[in-house]
Amino acid sequence: MSAAPVPIRTFRADALNVEVFASYPDLSTAVAYRVRDLLAGAIARQGSAAAILATGNSQIRFLKELSALGGVDWSKVTLFHMDEYLGVPADHPACFRRYMKERVESLVKPRAFHYLGGDADLPLDECERYTALLKSQPIDLCCLGVGENGHLAFNDPPVARFDDKHWVKLVKLDDACKMQQVKEGHFPSLESVPPYALTLTIPALCAAKKMLCLAPEKRKSVPIKNALQGPISTDCPASVLRRMARCDLLLDTDSASLL
Repeated sequence: MSAAPVPIRTFRADALNVEVFASYPDLSTAVAYRVRDLLAGAIARQGSAAAILATGNSQIRFLKELSALGGVDWSKVTLFHMDEYLGVPADHPACFRRYMKERVESLVKPRAFHYLGGDADLPLDECERYTALLKSQPIDLCCLGVGENGHLAFNDPPVARFDDKHWVKLVKLDDACKMQQVKEGHFPSLESVPPYALTLTIPALCAAKKMLCLAPEKRKSVPIKNALQGPISTDCPASVLRRMARCDLLLDTDSASLL
């Protein structure tokens, strides 16, 4: 793999560092290198690393490149993911645990991959169990995306709280969020998308020492414009990133086209 591509434009939106890359492939490769270096650096400093990863179509290329890149002792890395549909079994095609097992765990063999059980018998207890795991060590890195309605994980506008008292909670999914899942091919219809999900909250995501938000493609241009140029509000949950100096928002020319 060639050297990491460099952004064609950088700027700040309040405290947030924003970088624009020439293409989606360039963006994905750059993020893979950056994550590799962050995890390797954490392992060198403290002997281990912990990270939270996002699912979604926008993450697939980056995760593939990261898995193939090398340079990380994955036996010293503990991984988490940030959301899961309520009631969806582990073998369902849209299950996020399946996504992570196929695209990450089976390829890199981390020390542990802690999964959020959407089909747990007691989902509120599952939220507490996962919260305890997240709080059991510092999180070195959170890799996240931005939804078409501006959500972070499944913190859709109606349920997002910047000062949430929970770290993991059960939420009702917004119709705009459910329609994105249909358009991405994960479900055949709006009615087939589960109405509820478990999600890490915004304070849990933002507790990481470093955050990398990867948001490519033209369909993300409106939420990116709203996040960067609108008010900091749960109307566009991703706008909270403008308060995060430890976050890099990484775009391609399509997602940055309205800025």
